[in-house]
This record gives sequence, C-alpha cells and structure tokens, in this order.
Amino acid sequence: MELRHLRCFLAVAEELHFARAAERLHIEQSPLSRAIKELEEDLGVQLFIRTTRSTRLTRAGKLFLENVPRIFTAIQQSRDSVRAAVNGYHGQLRIALSDCIAPSLISAILTLCRQEEPEVEIRLSQVPLSQQIKGLHDDLYDVGFAQSDEVGDGIVGVPIWNDPLMVVVPARHTLLAHKRVPLDEVLRYPLVLGDPRVHEGYVRQVDRILRQAEQEPLVAERVVSFELMMTLVSAGFALGLAGALQIAPCPTSSVVARPLADGSPVLTTYLLHRNVEPSETMIRFIERVRSIEASGGPTPTSSSSTDAPGEIEP
Repeated sequence: MELRHLRCFLAVAEELHFARAAERLHIEQSPLSRAIKELEEDLGVQLFIRTTRSTRLTRAGKLFLENVPRIFTAIQQSRDSVRAAVNGYHGQLRIALSDCIAPSLISAILTLCRQEEPEVEIRLSQVPLSQQIKGLHDDLYDVGFAQSDEVGDGIVGVPIWNDPLMVVVPARHTLLAHKRVPLDEVLRYPLVLGDPRVHEGYVRQVDRILRQAEQEPLVAERVVSFELMMTLVSAGFALGLAGALQIAPCPTSSVVARPLADGSPVLTTYLLHRNVEPSETMIRFIERVRSIEASGGPTPTSSSSTDAPGEIEP
C-alpha cells in the first residue's frame, strides 16, 4: 500500500464518481481504477460498489474512510514538526478547537504562550467535536477546547470557563422590556441555533437548558457561524441564543443581547486531553489556561441600562 493508493481512494470516496475523482487528481481514469483495484487486492476487501449509474462505498469502504484522513494528518504533522525544528522551535503543542470557542479566550492563551514559551510552536486545528475526540485518542492533538465533557473513556474534560447564555433579539423588540428575559417568553418566538455538526457541544448544552421549559422550542434555522446567527436576528428572522463571548466579536447596530432570567444559565467550555501523564509542555500550558480562568479571563464589555443597539447587557 502506497500513499498514492490512499490519495486515489480518498478522492473517489469523497466524489463518489471516478471521472470527477480522476479530474481532481489530474490523472486519467484508467490509472485511478487500477490504483483502487490494487488497494482492494492489498486489503482483501471490496471498497466500492460501482455500476454504470453510481459509485458507492461498501461497509468496509466506509470504515476505511474513517481512518485515511487521519493518516494524512499525521504525515502533515510530521512534516510540520521537522520544519518547526529547522526554524528554531524546540517543541510543539497541537491544539484542537471545537464549538467556535470565543476568539478572545484563545487569543489570551496564545499571547501568554508567546510571552512565556516562544520556543514552542502552537498548531491550531478547527474540527467538529467527534473528530477532536478521535484525534486526541490517536495522538493527533495534545489538547482541545470544546463545550462538552461527554467525551467517553480515555479523555479527561476539565471545566475552565463559564460564559453567560444570552438571548439575541432585534433592536426595539418587545422582549427588550425585560432586563433579564424569561425563557418562556423567548420560546414564544422562532429560534436560530447552531448546527450540531459544527457546534455539537454548544447544541447539547443549549438543548439541556431549553428542556427546562414546558414549551417546545421552534427552531427556524441551524447555522454554522454566530455571525450568520446575528445576521438572521438582525433581519427579524428569529431570535438567537449564544454565549456572551461568542456574541461580542459580532457587533451589529440592529441587535441587542440580554441575559436569561431563569437561573442565569451559562455555557461551559472544557479543556480536553488524554487521560495519561501530561508532558512538561502540557503542564505549563494547562497552568496558563487556569491562570486566565483565575483572573476571570477576557470578559464582554458591559453596557449601561440603556437600550442602544448592539449592546450586551449583564
């Protein structure tokens, strides 16, 4: 088995069309088909079911597809490590980010790393939570940040930040009569929430909070970014629910964020790592993360009691 076989397999598995896969790889269809046949013979299984009308993965092909991208990630990380050593770095810390963790918090961590240990190269990867967990198990990442501690055996989830959950409404909305908005009042309106494929941890936490209400929420849209959430709220399409720190980088003159009245719910961010003895580099990194937590970390700018558009009220 060679890397060319894996590249061919990945192209066909993602395109599910041999002609398009060949075009993507800049090769003829004949050598592509030959490479797939060689790979199947080497593995002793059929990876694709191919007819004149369609190409689809077999069960073995689907299982193989779960692992092949990680092989290329590991290879790329090895290349990056070599380049980092050549450029004078004496270590590397691979960090995975899920659930769109607040940029201000990540920025604060990276600033401390540059100040206190500039010889350690930081590699960041934005991945879905399920991919982060697999990557931690497979030693593709050293540490991760996500809004879930439901990570299974072998991974430790440590709560590090609590971010107040806010309801985001259009300016001059009737709900702005409340300084803290009751959840039952929020659920009278359609909601725009995060897409669980991208914000899995966020969705789990928000769902738990919504289940506390008697009324079933009406979810009008699922979005992959909080910027799009703000856009839809601004247009009067629906109301949004997000952490204060997630809202802060998305200023707009036509939305207002208010805290919920029901027990001041929060979104918790967790630091994830394998349940093994951490390296010295990891220990120092975790200490930096905790120092940001101990000092309160970056916080969103609080406004006064006015109802100016774009405000985030405590």
